Amino acid sequence: MGPLAHLKVIEMAGLGPCPMCAMLLAEMGAQVIRIDRLQEIDLGLKRPLKFDLLKRSRRTIGLDLKNADSIGLVLDLVKNADILIEGFRPGVMERLGLGPETCHKVNPKLAYGRITGWGQDGPLSQAAGHDLNYIALTGALNAIGQKSQSPSIPLNLLGDFGGGALYLAMGVLAATLEAQRSGLGQVVDASIVDGVSSLSTMFYGFMAAGMWSKERGSNSIDSGSHFCNVYECADERFISISPVEARFHDLLLVKLGIDKNTFGDQMDTKEWPRMKQVLTDIFKTKTQQEWCDLLEGTDVCFAPVLSFDQAHTHPHMVERQTIVEVDGVLQPNAFPRFDRTPLGLPTPPESINAKNTRDALSAWLNAEQLKHYATLGVIT
Repeated sequence: MGPLAHLKVIEMAGLGPCPMCAMLLAEMGAQVIRIDRLQEIDLGLKRPLKFDLLKRSRRTIGLDLKNADSIGLVLDLVKNADILIEGFRPGVMERLGLGPETCHKVNPKLAYGRITGWGQDGPLSQAAGHDLNYIALTGALNAIGQKSQSPSIPLNLLGDFGGGALYLAMGVLAATLEAQRSGLGQVVDASIVDGVSSLSTMFYGFMAAGMWSKERGSNSIDSGSHFCNVYECADERFISISPVEARFHDLLLVKLGIDKNTFGDQMDTKEWPRMKQVLTDIFKTKTQQEWCDLLEGTDVCFAPVLSFDQAHTHPHMVERQTIVEVDGVLQPNAFPRFDRTPLGLPTPPESINAKNTRDALSAWLNAEQLKHYATLGVIT
């Protein structure tokens, strides 16, 4: 199922953006095989496999990549692959004997996707880091948060997944399309620093035009304004409003019983602190549900602020099946939506064992090859 059903993808198991990218490709129909370590490294995040959701929707095998025969098996898989993705530090795949040059010798059309934090070169390319460090370097982290407070950490949604996994997916798919025309694969160097910088393009334009304050929490859509903000309700829950357009802002004032003429000019930045206080006082007078009853579904650009364990119960999320239950675990469905080649439900993460390994490899290798690697002890 899905529009990528004709593609075969090899995922070299890693953390964060690489498995996220593999999950997206798999759930759009690609036949993805995840090559994992025989013994998982415990990073303090260990939980039962059914809850390790970034591993869902694809087959998984375990190999000892320090074994030359295991490398031979991977190269046999590469011969049949359209895409390979990896997220190791620069040089690791080369030392394993699986670098781009080696892989392209056995499969010239391969789209070879590499995702790192810093990129494949540059003075930081060999330094350890995580999502937070990468977005810090781009300027994006400095721009997120309240005025006169420390920057707010946007989970790892912005770096690992937004600037990392999505750019890797877009890159390898673009390389695959190009290879269908040229007959030649290529290396896709996707880095989180590059991806997050790309996501920041609009703000660079604002800054160049003199329309963006460097002071955090002082701009129209970074919590500086009254009209794009989060407010506490009487029940200590929160709501969000974002009526940036004048007509939507006017409607909000009507709904709140505020006289437009006395309230002042929406875009008068000097008045934003006063306007924010007016709205703060008003929103504290009703509960979150009462504000939903009054504002939800109107053009005031409103939504309640829900927690992860509340989101799945919202009627909009329920009707669109945005959150589903798989193997007893609530989780996001497969996206995006396609009308002619619809996606199936996610499938649970797969354990590494002899049967699953043989089943996974049987779609890639013939019986003689399977027997060969069993004789060598690479698989059982």
